[in-house]
Amino acid sequence: MASVFQDQLNLVSGLTPARAYNAAKVWSSYWTSRISGVAAHHGLPMSVSIEPTTSCNLRCPECPSGLRSFTRPTGMLKEDVFRQVIDQLATTLAYLTFYFQGEPYLNPSFLPMVQYASSKGIYTATSTNAHYLDDDKARDTIASGLDRLIISMDGTSQETYESYRIGGNLEKVIDGTKNILRWREELKSKTPHVVFQFLVVRPNEHQVPEVYALAKELGVDHVNLKTAQIYDYKNGSDLIPTQNQYSRYTQEVDGTYSIKNDLLNHCWKMWQSCVITWDGKVVPCCFDKDAHHVMGDLREQSFKEIWNGDAYRQFRTLLLKSRSEIDMCKNCTEGTKVWA
Repeated sequence: MASVFQDQLNLVSGLTPARAYNAAKVWSSYWTSRISGVAAHHGLPMSVSIEPTTSCNLRCPECPSGLRSFTRPTGMLKEDVFRQVIDQLATTLAYLTFYFQGEPYLNPSFLPMVQYASSKGIYTATSTNAHYLDDDKARDTIASGLDRLIISMDGTSQETYESYRIGGNLEKVIDGTKNILRWREELKSKTPHVVFQFLVVRPNEHQVPEVYALAKELGVDHVNLKTAQIYDYKNGSDLIPTQNQYSRYTQEVDGTYSIKNDLLNHCWKMWQSCVITWDGKVVPCCFDKDAHHVMGDLREQSFKEIWNGDAYRQFRTLLLKSRSEIDMCKNCTEGTKVWA
């Protein structure tokens, strides 16, 4: 098993003077804006999520990809678009997540793109349902230099797993995990750091101890318990756990539900990160799953033009004044517990 320390070392090793200086500018910009109430930014994002594809093989009930409910176009990220983005951000970008919606391994160019980002010294991570980690893909994943591989493991029995991961096969997930860990050992690689992500919902909450046992048996490095976002949470859901510590929502005296955190007029994400869709659009964060708040298009503008542009400035200003007016913020976890 690779240690948490080794994973942190991999992240810190990419912290160049330019990236550290950029991080300092981002941090100071955020706190200056938060204290003054006037949106200002003097750096570039420290972290970016980029979407390899909106396509997915599963039909998970709280996921736009699974529900096939997007109003925005679906498609695959092109490698030339990706390289243009990375070339603009490589000197300051510290962390790159290859995920927004969809299953990354469905994009044939996914691992070459990981390799390109890794060659720039950027820490790379992705999240997968692990149905495509056959022997060849597992070996190529290790060779790509991917730093962190998050595997969705939302049940320890097929019945429980497929109650949320509809259309999924638990045996494939376990086999894919074994392939990754075997090739990591055979190639004597320190990466990727392999994480089981367990989305705690009512059908699987009783299996929390079992996922830790399974991870230990297989040699997985870490387990994350993640609380679930429910779109129509107010009237309750069969997915909201009965154990309060695993829920983002609390039940009121009238039987309705509310989100646990207060909707405060600030958000660190708006200063330090953003999301880029498969077709080059920049949106503020991962809660804008259908890309309603497009800040700009990288096929028409440079990243700096978008990041420092009027649309972003106005969005950050509104957030500092009245975050409750922004629709996607109303179910946001900024200030609540996502990782149980």
